[in-house]
Amino acid sequence: MHAQLLTEAKRPLVAAELTTPRPGPQQLLIAVRACAVCRTDLHVIDGELPDPKLPLVLGHEIVGTIVEKGAEVDRFTLGDRVGVPWLGWTCGVCEYCRSGRENLCDRARFTGYQIDGGYAELTIADQRYCFAIAPTYSDIEAAPLMCAGLIGYRTLRMAGDARLIGIYGFGAAAHIIAQVIGHQGRRLFAFTRPGDREAQGFARELGAEWAGDSTMTPPEPLDAALIFAPVGALVPAALAATKKGGVVVSGGIHMSDIPSFPYRLLWEERVVRSVANLTRRDGEEFLALAPQAGIRVSTAVYPLERANAALADLRQGRLRGAAVIVP
Repeated sequence: MHAQLLTEAKRPLVAAELTTPRPGPQQLLIAVRACAVCRTDLHVIDGELPDPKLPLVLGHEIVGTIVEKGAEVDRFTLGDRVGVPWLGWTCGVCEYCRSGRENLCDRARFTGYQIDGGYAELTIADQRYCFAIAPTYSDIEAAPLMCAGLIGYRTLRMAGDARLIGIYGFGAAAHIIAQVIGHQGRRLFAFTRPGDREAQGFARELGAEWAGDSTMTPPEPLDAALIFAPVGALVPAALAATKKGGVVVSGGIHMSDIPSFPYRLLWEERVVRSVANLTRRDGEEFLALAPQAGIRVSTAVYPLERANAALADLRQGRLRGAAVIVP
C-alpha cells in the first residue's frame, strides 16, 4: 500500500510502499477514505511528543470502509464505514479505566503515535475504539470530527455551564465547537493570531459576537476560556480575561511553557485545567450531537502525496477549518 512515512523527527514525511497489514482477532482492516491533519501531528514530527513509533504512519482522524475483519469482531461488518480516533487502545483494568477515565490510562496507545495511522491507503484499528459514522457527513466532512470535534467537545465540557465563552486559536477544533456553542445558546468571543482578519471574519460567520487579537481584552469578562493554540502565554492572558470563578481549559496535548504570572490572576477561585485525550463516551456523545447541532465542517483537501504541504499549511496558519488528506 502507499503511505507517507515519518522516519525521523524533524524531517519531512517520505513516500513509502508498505506491506498490507493483517488484522488481529479484534481488529479491522480499513480502506482509508479520508484522514484529517491535526496539530498533534506537527508535535510528533517536531519531536515535542516523546518516543513515537518509528518509522510511523501519522494520522488519527480517520474515516474509512472495513475491507477485512478479525475472527472476534462483532460490532461491525464488511463494508461498514467507521471513524478511528486518537485513542487506539487502553488496558481496561487500571484505576483510570475502571473509573471511566480511560483517557488517563498509563498503558494507553494512540493512533498515529504508537499505532500506525491514516496517512496511508489502509490502516488497522481495534474495533472497540472505532465509531460508526452517520450518513449525514461525507468522508471528508467526518474526518475532522474524529479529533478536532472530539477533543474540542471534551474541552467545552470542562467549561461546565459557562455562558460566555472565549476561544483562543480559531482553527479546526474551534470552528467545530463554535457551532456547538451556538447550538446550545451560549455566547462566543473569538481570539486569533494578531492581525488575522480572515480568521476573525470566519469566527463571526460561525456566530462569534466579537472577534479580535489574542492580545486584546474582550469587551466583557468571560465565564470560561478554551485554548486550542499551543501557546503557553495565552494561559495568563485568558485568566486575565475571565471573571471571578472562571475556568481556563487547555485543549491541546502540547503547549509551550507557561510564563510566570501574578497570583491575582488566579485568585478569586479561577481555575486552570487541561484536557488529556478522549474517552469513547466522549465520541459517542459528540457524534450523536453533531448532526443535531447542524455542524458543518470547513475543509481543504490534499492528495496523500501532498501530506507535507498540508502539514506546512497548518503550521503557517493558512487553513480555514481543517486539512484533510485523501488517498
